[in-house]
Amino acid sequence: MDVDRQTLETARRSLHGVAELVLAGPQYRQSGTIRLRIARGGFGTVQDPDLRVNGTELVAGDREIPLNGTTCRELAAAVGIDAGGAEDLYKNGSGVGLDEVLGVDAQAVHYIAECFVRGHEALTRLAPDSTPVLWPEHFDVGVTLDEVNYGVSLGDDYLDEPYAYAGPWNTRQGSFWNAPFGAARPMQQLPDVADLHDFFVQARDRAAADDPRHP
Repeated sequence: MDVDRQTLETARRSLHGVAELVLAGPQYRQSGTIRLRIARGGFGTVQDPDLRVNGTELVAGDREIPLNGTTCRELAAAVGIDAGGAEDLYKNGSGVGLDEVLGVDAQAVHYIAECFVRGHEALTRLAPDSTPVLWPEHFDVGVTLDEVNYGVSLGDDYLDEPYAYAGPWNTRQGSFWNAPFGAARPMQQLPDVADLHDFFVQARDRAAADDPRHP
């Protein structure tokens, strides 16, 4: 990762805001779902309105609108929709305001998109019958398999950098489980799809073998 943490955090927060306020919220009001999908270069809606983020731009049909230096309200207005999240579904989200100016560094966005694509490919290998979902609340891509959540987060209060995780619904005992919710590994330690897939497989096997953690 050749981008400093602050630049990465600013880009992550800005993209999270766009995902939540420009894509997922309007999609929920129009089509009844907040689920988003991973795409090359970024992410997009799964139903109407048909929108996606590709690199540092919002794409709507043949229009490409730069993200950097604008706001979610302005982006939404540019494509003819009203910005806003799905407030009745969850309380915690990006924290980005409708009029907050977005800061989207191209190098940081490239790294974020690469983490998401790597995660999507590894999750698809792990669970070929499931479709990985990008959830706008926490801005992570994941699947659930046999009561274990697997995914890639771009960073949060637990770890301020992109990381892979496995979270059993009932937490397990053992040295593999190094996080309060299960197991986590920084994406920098999992540099390719095979490494990431291996982590998920190991988590699946440990979840099946290890005893639940007692309260």
